[in-house]
Amino acid sequence: MPHDPSTPRASDWVISVNTAFPNMANPLGTLFGGHVLELMDMGAAVAAQRFCRNPVVTASTEPIDFRNPIHVGEIIELKCRVAWTGRTSMIVRCEVHGENPLTGERRLCTIGHLNFVALGADGRPTPVPELKLETDSQRRHWETGQRVRDDLERRRNRKAYEPT
Repeated sequence: MPHDPSTPRASDWVISVNTAFPNMANPLGTLFGGHVLELMDMGAAVAAQRFCRNPVVTASTEPIDFRNPIHVGEIIELKCRVAWTGRTSMIVRCEVHGENPLTGERRLCTIGHLNFVALGADGRPTPVPELKLETDSQRRHWETGQRVRDDLERRRNRKAYEPT
């Protein structure tokens, strides 16, 4: 169902829950960072696509730091939602928690922001709706998303990315 990009829309959290299995872990028994990034990319893509109702592609990410490990046997909870919108792009906030299933102890393992671009039927960037901000938390996430977007633009414009 097509959506009018001129109509502001809210973005709901996309929440997924998994269990950390041994095939996802390094020799220390903790989740590979690359596996966590893969989960974040997939969850963020769903959040972006649900928001704009168009196909989306990952354009970039901010640097993502892992704060706490997730151990084999623990529950992995991933929450993603669009935090910022531009003309054709969206910054999606992802929060990853690890949970001990026996004690219920939860810890924040990482927060990351991924940049997505919406694509039209022609495969080219297409406008996305304006993000409706209704809570203080959503406004704070918008401001963080704007800083992430500004940092991405600065990185893109640095000469360090030119071929030698």
